[in-house]
Amino acid sequence: MERAELYSFSIILIFAFASTLLPSSTANIAVYDEYWQKRAAEAWNRTLDTYEPIPAKVVSHLNLHTSRALKEIKNGSNGTRRQLAHGYQGPCTATNPIDRCWRCDPNWSNNRFRLADCVLGFGHKAKGGKNGKIYVVSDSSDNDMVNPKPGTLRHAVIQKEPLWIIFDRSMVIRLNQELIMTSDKTIDARGASIHIAHGAGITIQFVRNVIIHGLKIHNIVPGSGGLIRDSVDHYGFRSRSDGDGISIFGSQDIWIDHVSMKQCSDGLIDVIYGSTGITISNGHFTDHNEVMLFGASDAHSQDKNMQITVAFNHFGKRLVQRMPRCRWGYIHVVNNDYTHWNMYAIGGSMNPTIISQGNRYIAPPDNGYAKEVTKREYSPESVWASWTWRSQGDIFLRGAFFVESGDVNYMSKHPQLYDLIEPASAQTVAEITKFSGALGCKVGKPC
Repeated sequence: MERAELYSFSIILIFAFASTLLPSSTANIAVYDEYWQKRAAEAWNRTLDTYEPIPAKVVSHLNLHTSRALKEIKNGSNGTRRQLAHGYQGPCTATNPIDRCWRCDPNWSNNRFRLADCVLGFGHKAKGGKNGKIYVVSDSSDNDMVNPKPGTLRHAVIQKEPLWIIFDRSMVIRLNQELIMTSDKTIDARGASIHIAHGAGITIQFVRNVIIHGLKIHNIVPGSGGLIRDSVDHYGFRSRSDGDGISIFGSQDIWIDHVSMKQCSDGLIDVIYGSTGITISNGHFTDHNEVMLFGASDAHSQDKNMQITVAFNHFGKRLVQRMPRCRWGYIHVVNNDYTHWNMYAIGGSMNPTIISQGNRYIAPPDNGYAKEVTKREYSPESVWASWTWRSQGDIFLRGAFFVESGDVNYMSKHPQLYDLIEPASAQTVAEITKFSGALGCKVGKPC
């Protein structure tokens, strides 16, 4: 056999072997070598360590801070009319506890690490690149997948050490292939308008401790795959990526904050395969069908350990479904504004626990068959009736309704954890979320 033929045959065997090791929800890893096997094993151990055995403690901690923040706000509007204020230049009017932790400081650009102390919810351990070096992205190109050019975003995210990644100017970055991140990184777009657009998306796979803040992610398409560097010490073959805006796979301690997202080929944000310890906050989501998927398959029982907070987000115009769609796990959905959906807002299968608190749900005006907030899939009522899906303090407009299930006394059985620390009133949600999405921060001024 000729050498070239032998090489091709070897690659085919490797691909075939890898396919037997990969989960059925593709990891995009075409060659599942010893490096990836080690990372996967380490990630699963971190999932077990990160899991919070009493998740209601995290729920109450967030609710307590939200209530305190609202009491501190003076001279704020009490109206429910949405006033997106990304260009606001007046006094600081941050309206939720995450934002009030840092946005009122006019010197935020000199104290960027402060952001890492502000996360609440299940992602509260995410510190990103805090106390690491500042890495300034100065080049918007993405031309070399194996040897990324210094100064590019791809070069920044594969480095070994903790890094706080910022940008020297506004830019549009078209990723030629999925951007594969390493642990202990913050991507901080404050002070610039940063678009990840018209190319592949961001992959957070078998890593920990990542913060993504302030990006505008849209028009994401699948990457074709091929040789891609995933760390300083390793690169390998990747299969075609799905076209998710942000894919979180087997990762822990992740915080996604103040992102603006729309029009991705697959999901806007997917969280799958043993990922846990995640907060998605202050996002603005529009123009998409399947918005968020938590848990890739009914067969992936690893996601029983999944714990996610979805807080202070605006689910806006021209959305259809999955805000989120949940399998397994424990999902806290709190103080979000659901102003648009065309099928349903929150769905699930495989007995996820969903605690909905202080959200505003506004049903579509012209579709009488889409008034229900909730959707159970692949199970008859005799099965899903035992799933814990509870609504507390939500408000429902235009005929919206939430079908609860599970123990009707679920909350009252934990009064020290739930009832004594209620969520912020759903009447305040428009105010809490009016700064959702990427902010127009200016250096030297409160953001």
